[in-house]
Amino acid sequence: MLPRPGKHRDMKDTLTVSARTRVPVLLPLPLAGAYDYAVPASMALRPGEFVSVPLNQREVVGVVWDPPAEPEPNPVPDRRLRPVSAVLPAPPMTANLRRFIDWVAAYTLSPPGAVLRMAMSMPAALEAPTPQAGWILAPPGGNSRPRITPERQRVLDAMRPGQVYAGAPLAEAAKVSLGVLRGMAENGLIRPALLPHRSRFSRPDPEHPGPALAADQAEAGAALRAQVTARAFGVTLLTGVTGSGKTEVYLDAVAECLRQGRQALVLLPEIALSAQWLERFKARFGVAPALWHSEVTSRTRRDTWRAVAEGDAPVVVGARSALFLPFPDLGLIVVDEEHETAFKQEDGVVYHARDMAVVRARLSRAACILVSATPSLESLTNVEMGRYAALHLPQRHGGATLPAVEVIDLRRTPPERGRFLAPPLAEAVTATIERGEQAMLFLNRRGYAPLTLCRHCGHRLRCPNCTAWLVEHRAQRRLQCHHCGHAEAPPAECPECGTANSLTAVGPGVERVLEEAAALWPDARRLVMASDTLPGPAAAAEAARAIQDREVDLIIGTQIVAKGWHFPHLTLVGVVDADLGLAGGDLRAAERTVQLLHQVAGRAGRAEAPGRVLLQSFSPDHPVMRALVSGDLDAFMQEEAAMRRPGHWPPFGRLAALIVSSEEEREADRTARDLGLAAPGGEGVQVLGPAPAPLALLRGRHRRRLLLKTRRDIAVQPILREWLARVPVPNHVRVQVDVDPVGFL
Repeated sequence: MLPRPGKHRDMKDTLTVSARTRVPVLLPLPLAGAYDYAVPASMALRPGEFVSVPLNQREVVGVVWDPPAEPEPNPVPDRRLRPVSAVLPAPPMTANLRRFIDWVAAYTLSPPGAVLRMAMSMPAALEAPTPQAGWILAPPGGNSRPRITPERQRVLDAMRPGQVYAGAPLAEAAKVSLGVLRGMAENGLIRPALLPHRSRFSRPDPEHPGPALAADQAEAGAALRAQVTARAFGVTLLTGVTGSGKTEVYLDAVAECLRQGRQALVLLPEIALSAQWLERFKARFGVAPALWHSEVTSRTRRDTWRAVAEGDAPVVVGARSALFLPFPDLGLIVVDEEHETAFKQEDGVVYHARDMAVVRARLSRAACILVSATPSLESLTNVEMGRYAALHLPQRHGGATLPAVEVIDLRRTPPERGRFLAPPLAEAVTATIERGEQAMLFLNRRGYAPLTLCRHCGHRLRCPNCTAWLVEHRAQRRLQCHHCGHAEAPPAECPECGTANSLTAVGPGVERVLEEAAALWPDARRLVMASDTLPGPAAAAEAARAIQDREVDLIIGTQIVAKGWHFPHLTLVGVVDADLGLAGGDLRAAERTVQLLHQVAGRAGRAEAPGRVLLQSFSPDHPVMRALVSGDLDAFMQEEAAMRRPGHWPPFGRLAALIVSSEEEREADRTARDLGLAAPGGEGVQVLGPAPAPLALLRGRHRRRLLLKTRRDIAVQPILREWLARVPVPNHVRVQVDVDPVGFL
């Protein structure tokens, strides 16, 4: 659960610092706080201005920050301050975004400058846009009367007095070359002029006719519109069975946000999901939204950042980093698939985008909608406590029915030796393809095999940088670590005993399932959907098109196929290893497994033809399997809550992890031991560890973990600050703080 943010100064105290001789400037560097700089007499600065300042021997861009609530006890004398060099021609950072940066830094125990860096991810956008040259009709008059050729006449007919035209579109419209335009300029018919600034983003039309909503959808949409209209902070958890039309409902709230003249942000957990989502958005609003993720070009990111800051990008859809864009008037944040762990940032500043979206909405007085067919226990508990409102869509849209879910007991009907598909699943796939329908085989494991070992001595091929087995990717003829990226060619002999041709693949990945599928159904058109085969949104969009156009009979995929897709002709889903996510001691293993498999199951039967889901399992009586077969996920989550509540495990308690890492194993052990000896105590406070992390070696660094566990009513940040202050940490040892961890590797 999120603690309440600290008290903030009244905004009237930070409106201007132009009369001051010094200003604090926060730099996008991992520094403890802002540095003071002198204000030249020619400048009038206010908080939020982007400025260039000297730092050592270089110029750095930072932001004029709000003055501290209390004066520093020993400030640097004015005479020793270096002056601000320049003010950049960019819209100032809003007070809400500055408060958000301070809040995230305090909550995650990160340097404020490190958080600021995420909000300044495109420095090029801070410069004024370069004016673009075009052409305008020259005023009539002059002594010469140039010859008007048919080409020149077409150009003159395409232009209107006083309007500036870009060269290439004008030449294309008149069906002439650019040389004709230059010749007309030399003869005084047209003259150069600067094009007016135009946003590259068309404004979505909230009144554009969209799909008709069913009665329950319309009711939920009205509730969400009312929340947006109120222009006040509030969180609503929107749930519903897979295929119930949750996207169309929250797009109704986006439309209301546009009517209010405010901006909207939609966060998606996987960029690949944007393909079909964008089609729905265009169908609803007539145009595409602005996109923000790592796959877009640097120029597009620059233009998008600037357009957001200037209010020219009304709707942005993006990954978790879009949360730090400079919206001047944010009215709505939607977190789609809110339960997804992909919203957790694990490197650098460690934060959960879902939780921080709630904070940003509160600071912006905006509505926040969390969306999921399988909501997290944290969000369900917030609803139960009255912190969040709740809306539920119980029926699939358009008359489609939920698929029937069955478990194949692998103890009774195992696959043939050397194969991984049990006879009942193989027979069901055969029947589905023969009916002209589509089938999907799901296995949340990339590559050909997760383990390669020597039949002679038992040696297992391991990553040299991580405590992880190398995964075979047979199609690319390589062994790869999925944690650090290390890759090597498969050796001809065992590295341990030297025996030739003794290495064998153990266990299946999607490539191995593809190999088996090719043997069973040689004439079926097959497609593998995994992060290896769909490297970006364009590839995902092409795959979705091929499936929708019925160019594919059998889909074989990892977790990328589980979320958001709508394939109307897909009627069978087979899960190759339904037990996969239940191994290990992860607190949320059962919750995550039921969420993932329910989402996968939801891909089947989304149109007229009924769907069927087959789960291959060695544990058919496991609570996860029973919940999936019965469809009673509410009862399952209630059981999960009952198990966690007595021990004060999240969401009924607080967790924070300290991950100690070093290239020297001895140094990691020593620092972890010192932290363990200095561990805090008291009623409701417990420290577990230190202990080697499950991934004890990651990217060449030895890792040890300590876990702080407290009651729900105890804030962990003050405890962590005091704890860390008591233990000196060597420069070559890193201690990462993870407040509210979702993974324990």
